[in-house]
Amino acid sequence: MDTVSSESTEIRPFRIDIPQADLDDLADRLARTRWTDELPGVGWTYGAPTSYLRGLAEYWRTSYDWRAHEAALNAFPQFTTTIDGQDVHFLHVRSPEPDALPLILTHGWPGSFVEMQKIVGPLTDPRAHGGDPADAFHVVVPSIPGFGFSGPTQETGWDMARVARAWAVLMDRLGYDRYGAQGTDSGAVISPLLGGLAPEHVVGVHVNGALGFPSGDPAELEGLTEAELARLAGMHHQLEEGAGYAILQSTRPQTVGVGLSDSPAGQLAWIVEKFQEWTDPAAALPEDAVDLDQLLTNVSVYWFTGTATSSARLYREGRASWGQQAPRSEVPSGVAVFPGDPGVRRIAERDHHVVHWSEFDQGGHFPAMEVPDLLVGDVRRFFRALR
Repeated sequence: MDTVSSESTEIRPFRIDIPQADLDDLADRLARTRWTDELPGVGWTYGAPTSYLRGLAEYWRTSYDWRAHEAALNAFPQFTTTIDGQDVHFLHVRSPEPDALPLILTHGWPGSFVEMQKIVGPLTDPRAHGGDPADAFHVVVPSIPGFGFSGPTQETGWDMARVARAWAVLMDRLGYDRYGAQGTDSGAVISPLLGGLAPEHVVGVHVNGALGFPSGDPAELEGLTEAELARLAGMHHQLEEGAGYAILQSTRPQTVGVGLSDSPAGQLAWIVEKFQEWTDPAAALPEDAVDLDQLLTNVSVYWFTGTATSSARLYREGRASWGQQAPRSEVPSGVAVFPGDPGVRRIAERDHHVVHWSEFDQGGHFPAMEVPDLLVGDVRRFFRALR
């Protein structure tokens, strides 16, 4: 399957080592932030409030310890390899259990491989985390081209279908002939594409959030439950009130990227606003839903790798396929729906062979960070019948 014969198939060990000068530059830029004004009483309805961001940026500058979190990330075996002309960074953590099933986990925007940090251990070594060793996985967590240490991209064309093709090459290169795929956000699109591309290798696809989008046919909405209609109403509200970031990133990523690449406070605001909006609706602030240091590690990866622009380009590259119906996939599929997610089973079943459906009353769009135990449990249950 490794069709790129003109490039090296070498897998190179990788270690994160951000120069101290970059840490000093970040602290200096945060100290010199020219903060914008804000209106009284509007909360988050106009975007990330300056009064909140000031405190968060000061914590990032004076209390957050990048070196400690860099060391924690470096505790995972990391590698890079070149696929389709692009360097791809990935974690590859093999289970101590010999019969473990390989599993590729795909993040989205504004996440990164950091998002999966809490679930790698339980997935690879359930015996050490109170689980059944029969549920073990060999875990691969790549950074999408353009994101983090897989960035920036060097050419146009890196849409989600191309990422899925790269993942098929990566898993083949690692020697995995039979494996599962799990995805969140953009990963919930890439993982099903991978299943459709390599159904002879992908035993199952699990996503959190939703699998597919409404077609616009009114008949598709007939007979939906009150909860399902509420989820779709929430999705429409998001498109009306919260899709500005996607419109900018899908039309003018270079322009918006200038500010994000020059101002760490700008990069912080751009990402933190989505964590406030997309995490568990019961959480008032991002740090009420996710570990604050893990969130800042995620933001720091965007900042230190200078990938605000190239990650945004994923939206520009994929815009042409928005709304297009994918060919039906018969790969067994599972969905975990968390609060705020738009998942509707009937819509998912239109284009996918859905064999597993779970709904939760805790968590949100970033369950690997918010409710890792719930996500791990659901992934284990889904793949039990597919091993």
